[in-house]
Amino acid sequence: MSDIPAELRFAESHEWARLEADGTVTVGISDHAQEALGDVVFVELPEIGKVFVAGDTAGVVESVKAASDIYSPVAGEVVEVNEALGSEPEALNDTPYASWIFKVKPSNAEADLANLLDATGYKAAIGE
Repeated sequence: MSDIPAELRFAESHEWARLEADGTVTVGISDHAQEALGDVVFVELPEIGKVFVAGDTAGVVESVKAASDIYSPVAGEVVEVNEALGSEPEALNDTPYASWIFKVKPSNAEADLANLLDATGYKAAIGE
């Protein structure tokens, strides 16, 4: 059974989003996603300054099983990426909610986050 923190919002494509005190949105992959992928061996991070529409492909997570696109759950500009994943991609397996992938300065955080699933909705979406 997956860990699904109540304070996060989730995309059906298994990314999580957390609104930070500074107004940015931190993005990562869910515990369910990392379990399905298996051992993560590489993470392709988005470029800082890149602007996404919600749902745009933002990067790739590769595991021993497969490669999976990472989508931006909110619209906005990438302001930071987790460079540590370059040398420690397995952190996504070990601590999926602490090991974020990128941060976005959202263009419409309130509306985009409202379109995502809460913990209960995500739990239902993954059949748990």
